[in-house]
Amino acid sequence: MSWHVWWVFSGIVFFLCAVPGPNMLHVLNRSAQVGIKRCTMTMAGCLSALVVVLGLSAAGLGAALTAAPHLFGVLRVAGALYLVYLGIKAWRGAGAVPQDAPATMQEGSGVSENTGVSLVPAEQGSHGGAETLSAAMANPHLSMRVLWRDGFFVGLSNPKLLLFATAFFPQFISPHEARAPQFLVLILTFLALELFWYSLYAFGGTSLSRMLQRPDLRKLFDRITGVVFMGFGGVLLRGRL
Repeated sequence: MSWHVWWVFSGIVFFLCAVPGPNMLHVLNRSAQVGIKRCTMTMAGCLSALVVVLGLSAAGLGAALTAAPHLFGVLRVAGALYLVYLGIKAWRGAGAVPQDAPATMQEGSGVSENTGVSLVPAEQGSHGGAETLSAAMANPHLSMRVLWRDGFFVGLSNPKLLLFATAFFPQFISPHEARAPQFLVLILTFLALELFWYSLYAFGGTSLSRMLQRPDLRKLFDRITGVVFMGFGGVLLRGRL
């Protein structure tokens, strides 16, 4: 693979990864909820899903799905329903406080029912603020495993990425060179650019969290997130995403 081909591929993927989608929205949302440090597990989950998808594409399974439309249909419906499920959770839990939340969390931290964690840090200087944030971060509903798992399944929610990669990658593969090293370079480049945009969205979520200290804005944000996820799921069900 020549440097020219790699630069062309990198330029296309750079702008492709920048387009807001379920993964980016999920990273933005989680960063606003739990902060950048813990959001790295969400990013790791999304990237793990991308490794699986791109690896399957390199193995030629995208062509197999094209030849088995029924299997692809099942995967598409399952992914779409998962996005709709996340959207409904976000909508129903917008700005709510779970019944089992600690008292300090219920008194002013604004915990979302759908995640069991405060969407915003406690105000600096408020009594018990540090304890509130610490309790929220320790909530088992948002353990590191859960953060990774949700990111992974969101990343797998659109099986059309597999078909896209199957059609897109071969355009940059030279038939006169070993294919495996070329696929490895393309996949690593894709992952690096995707991580770059994840980081930008995560920093954006942290800044957004400062704006969400107002309960009305926090509730609006959760509901917008829910609507967008349900929208992604609905479009995916119609086969147009």
